Amino acid sequence: MPTTNRRILITGGGTFLGDNIAAALLAEGAEVTLLVRPGAEDKLGPLAQRTRWATADVWNPASLRGRARGHASVIHTVGSMTADPAQGLNHHWLNFVSARNVANMCVGDGVPHMLLMSAAAAPWVNRSYLRAKREAEAYMGRVGLGATIIRAPVAYVRGERRHPFYMLMTLLGSTPVISWLGFGRMAPIPVDMLARGVARIALDASRSKTIFYGPDLRRRNTAREARGAAPILPRDLPHPEQPPDPFKLLDDNTPFGWLPPESGRRRDDR
Repeated sequence: MPTTNRRILITGGGTFLGDNIAAALLAEGAEVTLLVRPGAEDKLGPLAQRTRWATADVWNPASLRGRARGHASVIHTVGSMTADPAQGLNHHWLNFVSARNVANMCVGDGVPHMLLMSAAAAPWVNRSYLRAKREAEAYMGRVGLGATIIRAPVAYVRGERRHPFYMLMTLLGSTPVISWLGFGRMAPIPVDMLARGVARIALDASRSKTIFYGPDLRRRNTAREARGAAPILPRDLPHPEQPPDPFKLLDDNTPFGWLPPESGRRRDDR
């Protein structure tokens, strides 16, 4: 990615993940453009005054045409761990089709790099959801994009009430030896650390690998930032809703992105 071009486009404007990454990029001096679902413009809050933004539906390729032109990179944050097959919202449609359309937008608009917010494998993460994410990762490579994959764990807001299960997983992920057995990759991470890590990876033209995990995101934060002593995200950005049952819906960062509008829902992808 050219170091002279620091224009980054993010899908999922007005959502928890997209807005936090946008704020982190702004703190790094990047120029940020947000793609917002039609009708959700009022969810941007303070970011509406600090970024460029445009409306587009990631499930409608025509609405994406030309949106990424002039940007050095696109960060795709849209997707969902929760499917609703009765409404045509299976994991393939929510997570693969949206990523495919955004990757095609990058190719058509001449954007050389795309960063995909994917997911870390864990025993409690739905297999169908992971499969759709892996298919999206593979598609980016097939169309010739310079791809960066963030296999991120779930994220949480520091200081907010959390279910004991998540607290235990965070503890295991930060404990030496245990964390080396894989818990470091799947342990929940504070959203400010995740957002800083993603922003710094996206802007780093010298990055030497394609796939990044939770420990990579943590290492992109300073010790002071890791302690939570250097907040950079506005307090009024969207926060996640805590699920009532962690074993039924293990998703600290609900909503992950957005859902398709009612008129655009389909039962399959032909």
